[in-house]
Amino acid sequence: MLRVANIVNLDQVSKGYGTTQPLSGVSLGVDSADRIGVVGLNGAGKTTLLRLLAKAEEPDSGRVIWRRGLRVAYLPQQIELAANATVGDVVLGTAWLTEGFGATHEWAGDAAVRGVLDGLGMPGLGLDTPVGPMSGGERRRVALAALLVREADLIVLDEPTNHLDVAAINWLAGYLQRWRGALVVVTHDRWFLDAVCTTTWEVADGTVRVYEGGYAAWTLARAERARLAEEAELRRRNLVRKELAWLRRGAPARTSKPKFRIEQANALIKDVPPPRDSVSLRRLATTRLGRQVYELQDVTVRAGDRVLFDRLNWLVGPGDRIGLVGANGAGKTTLLRLLAGTRAPDTGTVRVGRTVRAAFLSQELAELPGHLRLLEAVEEVALRVRLGNRELNAAQLAETFGFSERRLWTPVADLSGGERRRLQLLRLLATEPNVLLLDEPTNDLDTDTLAALEDLLDDWPGTLIVASHDRYLVERVCDTVVAIPGDGRLVDLPGGIEAYLAMLDTAPKRASASGGEAPQAREEADRPASGPTAAQIRAAKKEMARLERQVTKLQEREAALHEELAAHATDHEKLLTLTAELDQVRAEREALEEAWLTLADQFSTD
Repeated sequence: MLRVANIVNLDQVSKGYGTTQPLSGVSLGVDSADRIGVVGLNGAGKTTLLRLLAKAEEPDSGRVIWRRGLRVAYLPQQIELAANATVGDVVLGTAWLTEGFGATHEWAGDAAVRGVLDGLGMPGLGLDTPVGPMSGGERRRVALAALLVREADLIVLDEPTNHLDVAAINWLAGYLQRWRGALVVVTHDRWFLDAVCTTTWEVADGTVRVYEGGYAAWTLARAERARLAEEAELRRRNLVRKELAWLRRGAPARTSKPKFRIEQANALIKDVPPPRDSVSLRRLATTRLGRQVYELQDVTVRAGDRVLFDRLNWLVGPGDRIGLVGANGAGKTTLLRLLAGTRAPDTGTVRVGRTVRAAFLSQELAELPGHLRLLEAVEEVALRVRLGNRELNAAQLAETFGFSERRLWTPVADLSGGERRRLQLLRLLATEPNVLLLDEPTNDLDTDTLAALEDLLDDWPGTLIVASHDRYLVERVCDTVVAIPGDGRLVDLPGGIEAYLAMLDTAPKRASASGGEAPQAREEADRPASGPTAAQIRAAKKEMARLERQVTKLQEREAALHEELAAHATDHEKLLTLTAELDQVRAEREALEEAWLTLADQFSTD
């Protein structure tokens, strides 16, 4: 039933483009305090949903109802700003905003504007700075700042973390946590989704499924749904096996079988549900690495008047899994290009092991052959590739990476950004490298493809170096984190991303990667002055172990109750008693699990 109390309602909304129907009969509502993260495969309809919510597009059928006077601020993926506009024109103006704002903003002289620009990684930027010479990422950050300084009722953000570094993403998450109002956001940054969202919308198959919680809760709910589907599929297969066994009993008797039984068996065999996600990245064969992978000796690299690396010494060994973090422009891409051999140091040497076969995934997609079709682009790299115990041709390899047969003859130039990124990964891994150098590998990939990529990288036996602002990816696949603070050094961070953010907090000022004026210290959520003591950690671990034992016992009791329910299916009174006990056991188990999670969050030593 439609909730008129919502600030936005979608009532049986459908939207299509040609033969594609991203949304069909969708009914949803956004309340005034909702924090919603939108997930789904590339092309599933996430951006379409956001455009409908933000009044940027009209539905083909159904209704989108907005509360009267609703102020909506919308950040699309593509920002069009006038070449002669200044930062002040964008931040204080309204030409590209969606709904409900006046001609100028009353905060023109307020420090809030400066604080937002600084937090988004643009320190020292004047309001009279022209936006024309800026990069696409810088223009996007200016546009995002224009949204954040306004008192909107609903903020709709399409990939807001693109072109933001780890510190800016952390700042943005803190800002949105403190902001009052409704939020709907599409992003591939799983950490960001967990940090700011309390509800998840999954766009798939023309509809939208609603889950409570952020990315982690959605992942768990989807896993439970997959488990139930697996149980149903197992029951179906057992029935198929029984029917097939019945059909195969002796040719003489087969003619006497009732026709409906044969038709039923054939229908069961035919009705095999397709997998929900066809994207499956497989580990490719690698060659053995020697003892030496990379050795940098007294390496100095300059970019114009700036010194990115100053007499740098660094060793990378076989099997190292390193995440590179730093502000935009600090030198992450330059360091990867040094290792890949596409950039030479100004002074010093970069020694590469004799057995190294490196593959470099750049941020650009220029190296993809736009004049070829998808299958031809795969065959250009490898006609056949061995995956585990199987040898696949180019068409089978493309299918393994989620490309359907009808996409094989699509020109590379016509592929979506996510598809081109996936093709880039496919071609890269088909060369069977033993060292992976990945520069922002999560750009343009949907969450399912990211999960598949991480599954591949989990088992990667070679050396892995990843430059990424995706905190979830870095913490998931890397063993060590190295920061590039922008002062010519590399800094090992045993504490990972948290140590990097703490390093930024303890610095008196955060220097601009472009050499600009340093901003004031960023506003951050309160942190405890010191961590838990060793005694507190020991006590917490002891309590967590006790809770685990109790949870295990309750899980065993749950399983036994399920068996008893099945055994007394016809005894109504017994069923009521068992169901009541099952509800009580479940509630107790969930309470214990919540207590365990609370302790794990407070006293984690990872």
